[in-house]
Amino acid sequence: MSFLIPCPNCGSRPVEEFRFGGEMLSRPSPQASERDWASYFYSRRNVAGEQNEWWYHKFGCRRWLIAERDTVTNSVSTSRWPQQRHTGG
Repeated sequence: MSFLIPCPNCGSRPVEEFRFGGEMLSRPSPQASERDWASYFYSRRNVAGEQNEWWYHKFGCRRWLIAERDTVTNSVSTSRWPQQRHTGG
């Protein structure tokens, strides 16, 4: 299924121009247990609905971005650079 991802730099582009980097997770602290680190590296929520994901624009500006995508419909509601905070909405 093809869909569009709005790159903050290049505008809306087909998903084929991007590489999926996985869902965005909070990184454990350096002092976290092995169990916490294993969960961070190997467990995924894989929710049916909105989730924040990493995408790399490999055929465009060659930058990583965060897109909020509905995993049921594949529609992307927003995207932003990693340094930007999500403002809600």
